[in-house]
Amino acid sequence: MHRRAYLAAVGTAASAGLAGCSSALSVLEDDPCTGDNCHIGMNRTEFLPEVYEIAAGDTVVWKNTSEAYHTVTAYEALIPDAADYFASGGYESQTAAYEGWDDHGGQLGTRETFEHTFEVPGTYEYFCIPHEGAEMIGEIVVSE
Repeated sequence: MHRRAYLAAVGTAASAGLAGCSSALSVLEDDPCTGDNCHIGMNRTEFLPEVYEIAAGDTVVWKNTSEAYHTVTAYEALIPDAADYFASGGYESQTAAYEGWDDHGGQLGTRETFEHTFEVPGTYEYFCIPHEGAEMIGEIVVSE
């Protein structure tokens, strides 16, 4: 009888230990940004939230809240005409960002951030270069 109690206790402890590990990873993967440290988080293949609304002149901070490497890269043709292009790594065009990614330029590692100030009202679409095929895209809507 003592053996069964011992095995039950060990099994429960092992399960609890493993559950703690997986839940810690899950929190890291699914933890959207809150508070002042960032506005948009990133899980394995999503920006969280996917659509973010701000006023002209506001700065948006993205934070990689996952274990994967990500980028924040504007679709050059899908931002307002008068707007400044933006991409993690400081690239001035979508082509340059793609070329930079060949050497992992612009990548954001776990807990790294990127920020951009949006001066021109309109809709801005952006994506993550390594996860573009998985449709990791986002949208910033900037009002007057």
